[in-house]
Amino acid sequence: MTAYAIPRGVLAVCARLREKGHRAWIVGGCVRDLLRSAKVSDWDIATSARPEEVQRAFRRVIPTGIQHGTVTVHHEGESYEVTTLRGETTYSDGRRPDSVVFVDDITADLARRDFTVNAIALEPLDAHIIDPFDGQKDLERRVLRAVGSAFDRFSEDGLRALRAARFVAALDFDLDPATAAAIRPTLDTFRKVSAERVRDEWLKALKARAPSRAFEVMREHGLLEVSAPELLPQVGCDQNKWHRYDVWGHAMACVDAAAGDSVLRLSALLHDIGKPKTRAFSEKTQDYTFYEHERLGAEMVEPILARLRFSNDERERVTHLVRHHLVCYDGTWTDAAVRRWIRRIGKERLEDLYALNEADIRGKDRDAAADLAPLVELKSRVADILARGEALTTRDLAIGGRELMQQLGMKPSPKMGMLLERLLEDVLEDPSRNDPALLLARAAELLPTLPETKARQA
Repeated sequence: MTAYAIPRGVLAVCARLREKGHRAWIVGGCVRDLLRSAKVSDWDIATSARPEEVQRAFRRVIPTGIQHGTVTVHHEGESYEVTTLRGETTYSDGRRPDSVVFVDDITADLARRDFTVNAIALEPLDAHIIDPFDGQKDLERRVLRAVGSAFDRFSEDGLRALRAARFVAALDFDLDPATAAAIRPTLDTFRKVSAERVRDEWLKALKARAPSRAFEVMREHGLLEVSAPELLPQVGCDQNKWHRYDVWGHAMACVDAAAGDSVLRLSALLHDIGKPKTRAFSEKTQDYTFYEHERLGAEMVEPILARLRFSNDERERVTHLVRHHLVCYDGTWTDAAVRRWIRRIGKERLEDLYALNEADIRGKDRDAAADLAPLVELKSRVADILARGEALTTRDLAIGGRELMQQLGMKPSPKMGMLLERLLEDVLEDPSRNDPALLLARAAELLPTLPETKARQA
């Protein structure tokens, strides 16, 4: 009997169910990952016991999804989802079955699942594998194949097509041709999937070693036409001599090269979205230009992310990175220019931008070491400025609003903020000016030159 690394708590839950006269299996992704020697994050247990029988078998049970046969068992300090074997009826909403029917046959339960590699069950107490759809062979071949008819599976639940794209990247598998061919004919069902579920699948796909594999499936089979058609003009949009790929190909190389979390990699995916609309041929350089594509790109990204229900923080982070991803540093920058650049980017966004810029460079498929040299130099200069603690925001000035009110008789107003910004400009140019006496003298000099501002309406 083959030994599998199954947690003691899982074995205990299954043993308890057997004691009560029921059968139990681990199923789904945990079996898939166990068989491929990958890390298992969640253990799902299927049982012949009805939900009320599971409740009677354990002291602490929460009916988390009891209408669909699922309860959460708390046992020995851990929580496990235990689901009664079930079949399903029609899917009117293209997402969830209209009703479920409890069954006694594990094969019938596995038949309702999405892909063969997720339709394997294992009896953990005796290590017996039930694999009616040859999922183990597909694991060996590294192929993602639908259970039964792919058209039927994708017509039932529109999210399954997007999960196929995600699994291609997450598992580093190839998509079975017949399964792939069923995606486009079932796009009407995919259109019923909520924006939140699309967002979640994107974020999961972006954790893969090569997220491009998921987004290539989405592009090729029509999923992006439904969820994010704004990305498609990048396909076939030629770039200039600095790039090997078209805009789409570069985005794919960039997202794979990006070292960071899913939101940073989302920024890599979207960073050049403004290029197709700004592409122009320059007679002077005899090459293509994309003037202000970063500004337009930021404007385009915001509504896409809002539509896909990304959080306000995620939208702000991605939009900011797309707006500032073009780093045109060279050694002629003065220290004042570097300080102004830090202020514009924000100290809290520097590491993100470094990672995105490096991915952008590596995604051009050129001599990365040479092209990265300016970024390395910029990072060094920024680190020196930060280490010296030089003023980069009005909060870093040696005086603030209280001193302006006490010494110049000012009142809180937009004019005060304007004055502090002018003082910061002086200090960014020359940090030695960040002295209380010098700043107050300069403030008195600047104050008469500032325009009057209207009082805010109550």
